[in-house]
Amino acid sequence: MKIGIIGLGFVGLSFASVLASKDLDIIGIDIDKEKLKIIKTGKSPFYEPNIDKTLQKALKKKLILSDKINDAVNNCDLIFVTVGTPMNSDGTIDLEIILNVCRKIGETLLKTQNNPNIIIKSTIIPGTTINKIKKTLEQKSGKKVGKGFSLITNPEFLREGRAIEDTENPHLIVIGSNSKKESEKLKRFYKKVHHKNIPMIITNNTTAEIIKYANNSFLATKISFINSISNLCQTLPGTNIDEVAKAIGIDPRIGNQFLNAGPGYGGSCLPKDVQALIACQKNLGVESTLLNAVHQTNILQIEEIIKLIKKIVINLKNKNITILGLSFKEESDDIRESRSIKLIQKLLKKQSKITVHDPKALENTKLIFGNKITYCKKIIDAIDNSDCVILMTPWKQYSKLQNIEFEGMRKKNIIDTRRILNIDNNDVNYIGLGIGY
Repeated sequence: MKIGIIGLGFVGLSFASVLASKDLDIIGIDIDKEKLKIIKTGKSPFYEPNIDKTLQKALKKKLILSDKINDAVNNCDLIFVTVGTPMNSDGTIDLEIILNVCRKIGETLLKTQNNPNIIIKSTIIPGTTINKIKKTLEQKSGKKVGKGFSLITNPEFLREGRAIEDTENPHLIVIGSNSKKESEKLKRFYKKVHHKNIPMIITNNTTAEIIKYANNSFLATKISFINSISNLCQTLPGTNIDEVAKAIGIDPRIGNQFLNAGPGYGGSCLPKDVQALIACQKNLGVESTLLNAVHQTNILQIEEIIKLIKKIVINLKNKNITILGLSFKEESDDIRESRSIKLIQKLLKKQSKITVHDPKALENTKLIFGNKITYCKKIIDAIDNSDCVILMTPWKQYSKLQNIEFEGMRKKNIIDTRRILNIDNNDVNYIGLGIGY
């Protein structure tokens, strides 16, 4: 069995690397030739723990790279589509990339005798597979679903920072199709890959699509909820949001994941998926009161941090502000919708002087701010001469900082949005987000 994976971004490259490392015949497709050159060297174009090691193993085994979609359509039994679906300015998702891929797949299907299973892993709003992708494939190929190719929706649930781990050991596999036969075929494939009982949901295409959005929107809701409680704790002396989160997380009806209060959620999934589902509901005439509140709470969380900065720094103009952590989460270089980026943008408008540090995301941040801010490769260099240090991303190296590292500050003001610093120096004005003083 040959497997094609179209789109070698975060999802596609992780998936291709893991499958090929297991001795499966994989053709990885991406039209970006420069990206392919990097991948061929055994290096990922983005930072992700363990991906380089897995990719190198895959290249030594059965991973072949190509920039031609027809290589997959003509030769593969399973074709996974893993291209991006970016967000438009109005919150809707941009389907042009995935529909363009489907056009090219359809054009090749017109000329081939191969009868592949086309599996959509890209995140798409409910109804897209049936109403747009199916229509595009059938128009361009002159063939019908079930007679010339099959069409399955198979959303992914990878966490950045744990992509390889989640690909090898998914918590759930969702298979959506109107063909029981094709669903069972993909189910058998996954059972062969994982050799263990992974929970599987077999449903139709549209339900599979909404499962992904419902999943991410619920996680975003938990984050916005705990941040709302965190803001309340901030005003109540003696309260601690971490103790609140621990207590309610013990309740099996709630669970302890995604109850870490902080500056808000970011990344390529939660913000995009929440807004896309809001837009979908609006288009269908369905009220989205809850998700609108979740989204607005996340936006306003940065204002809570600004209030804390103003409380201790007073006048932000020309003040040296240090931001520790730029990626939206630890173990990632992804700054898409990062709260740190939003905070920097607001502080620049107030004419603050910004210095930043991050173990992996400095280069990506330079693409946004250029020479408007100062970049430091060493934590101590970022802290020295600062009027206020704001810890945004919970990288492990930040939790190990000692009192002595803050001695070079001009004014010893620290705002810890993750509550991971152990500061016991009475000369330091330390504020933990969600801790009432």
